Amino acid sequence: MTKKIMFNDKNGLTQAVLEGRKTQTRRIITYPKTFKGKNVCGLWVYRWKVDGAITEICMYDEDEISIDGGQILPKYKVGEIVAVAQSYNSFYNDECNPNLFPNGAGWTNKMYVKPELMPHQIRITNVRAEQLQDISDEDCLKEGIIGKVGSEDTHFMDAYYIPTLKTDPFCTPQGAYSYLINKISGKGTWENNPYVFVYDFELVK
Repeated sequence: MTKKIMFNDKNGLTQAVLEGRKTQTRRIITYPKTFKGKNVCGLWVYRWKVDGAITEICMYDEDEISIDGGQILPKYKVGEIVAVAQSYNSFYNDECNPNLFPNGAGWTNKMYVKPELMPHQIRITNVRAEQLQDISDEDCLKEGIIGKVGSEDTHFMDAYYIPTLKTDPFCTPQGAYSYLINKISGKGTWENNPYVFVYDFELVK
């Protein structure tokens, strides 16, 4: 196992994964400024004619010609086991072998941890590409949005929350998710509607 994946701690998403409440994640598709000596000016997106599903995403140059070998591929593949990144100090206890854990930034910063030392893993079960705003209400819940049936507190309307804002409900799953993604990826992310890779996964440990 050589790969790890990071979820946002500030908004409670790592914990949501470990509790089985989050089983899907979206990662914004990016591309370099140059590739094989050519300036990259954008992405061509190819779709099936039947259902419009995205089949390929490829970088193009200044002449709007697809760059050879410029396909954008997902980081994770179906069936792959990926470590859930956590800082060492978040799980280290007396049962851990101290000789395995290196001193350094990994104790407090999960960007620097070793995948093989992580106590939890997920298995990728499906991968697809779409635009961010294509997310369905069902998938918003898979992303960790919490839905609650209407009560007197919400004037008998269903309410939707992000994990760390359980006192501030949203009226729709998309409303909650759009707020969440802007908190995670920066203001205006939802409005810009970028292409994303969508990863479905299951917790295996």
